[in-house]
Amino acid sequence: MSDAAPSAASGAPQPGTTPTEYRLAPTVAVRFVGAALVLLAVLVLVATALVATGLPGDVVVVLAALGVLGVLALGWWLRSGLAVVRFDDAGYRVRLVRGAGVKQAAWSEVQEAQTASPRGIRCIVLRLVDGRTTTIPVDVLAGDPDEVVRELQVRLRRGEGLRPL
Repeated sequence: MSDAAPSAASGAPQPGTTPTEYRLAPTVAVRFVGAALVLLAVLVLVATALVATGLPGDVVVVLAALGVLGVLALGWWLRSGLAVVRFDDAGYRVRLVRGAGVKQAAWSEVQEAQTASPRGIRCIVLRLVDGRTTTIPVDVLAGDPDEVVRELQVRLRRGEGLRPL
């Protein structure tokens, strides 16, 4: 999951040295694709009803074909093209998470990081020095939630100017 560069001393990856992106969890991506398929089905149904009023039947076929291509493109983009959370040396960025709060900030702006479970959803809450917060639900991210927390801890230490011994 991590794009971390190897450490010269140990040969093992060292978190926090290159940008790390976390993509959407497969189960969440499937929900988006399913909703798109339902929307496509409704559009094809409406177009089919309009054929009875004189609309050419080819419109339904073209709409269905374009819709299927669109749903496939959406599925590909959600699984491989979209980074939901990005950590780099400067800070973090959160995308596609409704209610996340502050979508991006520098590590120097983060006052405190803690875990929480509002409504049973496991989250990381970053409190900024100005009182605003960022909430990152770890279950919507592909990969191990513990890895996300470890990467975040390393980034925060580096953002404070601390280096591991």
